[in-house]
Amino acid sequence: MSQSGVLSDGAMDRTVEALTICAEKMERQGVSRMRCVATEVCRQAGNSEEFLARVQDQVGIKLDIISTEEEAGLAVDGCSPLLDHRNRHALVFDIGGGSTELVWLRLKSRQRTEVLGWTSIPYGVVTLTERHGGVTLSNSSYQDMMADVSQHITDFEKQYAIAETIQQGRVQMLGTSGTVTTLAGVHFGLKRYNRRRVDGAWLHTSKMIEICERLANSEYRERVLEPCIGEERADLVVSGCAIVQAMHNQWPIRKLRVADRGVREGLLVGLMKEADREYEQTKQKTPNDKVMS
Repeated sequence: MSQSGVLSDGAMDRTVEALTICAEKMERQGVSRMRCVATEVCRQAGNSEEFLARVQDQVGIKLDIISTEEEAGLAVDGCSPLLDHRNRHALVFDIGGGSTELVWLRLKSRQRTEVLGWTSIPYGVVTLTERHGGVTLSNSSYQDMMADVSQHITDFEKQYAIAETIQQGRVQMLGTSGTVTTLAGVHFGLKRYNRRRVDGAWLHTSKMIEICERLANSEYRERVLEPCIGEERADLVVSGCAIVQAMHNQWPIRKLRVADRGVREGLLVGLMKEADREYEQTKQKTPNDKVMS
C-alpha cells in the first residue's frame, strides 16, 4: 500500500480469510455486542471503501475506519490500568503497522487523566519495512528509518517541551505494541512468549536500546531464531526498534513500562461503558421493576 497507494488483492484475500475465522469464533461464542475497527492503512488506501464493502458482504463484519485521534484515545483507555498516578505526566506510545500514536498526558488524582497533546506519526513497522527493507538492510537503512520518525518526534517535542518535563522528573513512559512486548520477551530470555511476564513489566531503557542495536545489526536468520520474534516478525522487528530508538534519542527516560494491551482493550472498555449506560437507562424507565444486569 505504501508504494501503490492501494491495498493489494493478496493482502485483502488474506485479511478476509482471517476475519472469516474471527467471525466464526464470535458466532460460536454468541457475541452480541461488538465493535470492529480499521486504522492507518485503511485511512490511507485509495480502495479501502471497496475493501470494507467486501468484508461486510463476504464475512458479515462491519468495519469502521477510526480517526488517528480516536485510535490514540483508545490506546490510552486500554493501557490506563498501567499508569502510575504518583507521576505527574505520562508519555504513551503505540507502534502499529501503518502509524505510531503518541499521547502526552497529565496524571490527576483519582486515576483521572488529561490529554495535553497527541500526534499520529505516519510510520509503523510495516510501512517503514516496505520503505527501507527488513530481511536484508544496511546500517544506513536503520539510520534512515530513525530519521523518518525523528522528524515527527521533533515536531511533537517542539509543541509540548516534553524533554524539559522529563528532566524535572515524575514522567512515566508507557509503550504498547508488538515491538515493545517482543523486546521485553527478548530481554527476559523467554523460550516462549508469556503475557503474564511481559504485561506491566518495567524495562531499563539502556538495556532495551542495547537489544534494538543488536537486532538491527543481526542477520535475518538470527532474528528468526529468537523465540519471541520468529519468522513472522523477523522482518518487522528492526523497524520497530528504529521507532523505539528514535523516541529514546529525544526522550531519554530511564525506565519504560510495557503494555500488552492497547486499542482492543480500549474498545472493550468503551463497549462495557455503553452496556452500563443502557442498563442505567433501563432502570430509569422501569423504576418499580427488578432489573437484572
